Amino acid sequence: MTASPPRPGGWARTRRWTLRIMLGLVALLLCLLIAGALYEAWGRYSAARLYPPPGKLVDIGGRRIHIDCRGTGSPTVILESGLGSGGSVDWARVHDALARHTRTCAYDRAGIMWSDPKPGPQNAAAVAEDLHATLAAVGIRGSLVLAGHSIGGPYARVYTARYGDQVAGLVMVDASHPDQVARFAQVIKANVDPTRMLGVMRIATGLSWTGVVRLLTGKDVPNLPREAGAKIAAYTSVSIRGARAELEGFNRTMDQARSVRSFGDRPLVVMTAMAPLTPAQLKGLDLTSQDGARMKQIWKALHNEMTAMSSRGHQLIVPDAGHYIQIDRPDMVIAAVDQVVDAVRADEAHRQGLQQGEKP
Repeated sequence: MTASPPRPGGWARTRRWTLRIMLGLVALLLCLLIAGALYEAWGRYSAARLYPPPGKLVDIGGRRIHIDCRGTGSPTVILESGLGSGGSVDWARVHDALARHTRTCAYDRAGIMWSDPKPGPQNAAAVAEDLHATLAAVGIRGSLVLAGHSIGGPYARVYTARYGDQVAGLVMVDASHPDQVARFAQVIKANVDPTRMLGVMRIATGLSWTGVVRLLTGKDVPNLPREAGAKIAAYTSVSIRGARAELEGFNRTMDQARSVRSFGDRPLVVMTAMAPLTPAQLKGLDLTSQDGARMKQIWKALHNEMTAMSSRGHQLIVPDAGHYIQIDRPDMVIAAVDQVVDAVRADEAHRQGLQQGEKP
């Protein structure tokens, strides 16, 4: 028996149905994109309405930087956040407490939270210039204590090299070390270079207008106040652009920080988070528990080297905190910053006493 030949017009009908299905799928995709874009537009409108900037938007030459200063007194503490989308909100659990002791300012770098973006990769030298211009614009002069978390450590390091006459003390909150990637690579096989995430970040940035990033962003951050987590989530689809720019400039930032080898005799506290990596963190980094333990010991040694950058450096081990010490153990961050502030005040009082003793 032979197969019956297709009836006249059969192939034409098949092609028409195939074309209709394809057009239907395209139409569905367009509808989803339009709906997503509307969802994102509404989300950004709602974010601006529900969570306006708590501080000031300062013009530094065609771009605005958000800085939130609270309290009074000298020296002024500058809170430099880590790499990510939280910016100034990352310090929500310590900001007010620190402001009871002295003026304390948290700010958002370019493209993060309420600050305007800038074109191209970001790096430590550019961050230092922006911060310096921002402080000048709001009239902050005199002594500074820089508290840098994660990549905020290298940023503070370069700021100190460029504007050292302002910086009287430093607190490194589980700060990044310029040689960390190379040092980790010597003992573990997994790739822990943060720039490995650049591809994902670029895709996420490209899709942010579709609402996908907003849809997938959780509003709760463990140990962070609920409203603070909601603020971060509301601005993540915008902040991801600034975070990507900083990740693109990561290697240059580390090169710039590596060239800074001394803090002189400035009071310095280096806080080292030593809580074991969680199973989720180990899985995300493709590490074994043994690898994780080795990483922690290397981290401790790197921070010990950082402590030696000042003749008055002190390393503070925090055994029960993860990378975000200011969230897991805000009490210890508050105490460390207050300690450095008090040391700076004592230094200034001593200098004033010497000057008065020299007068006839």
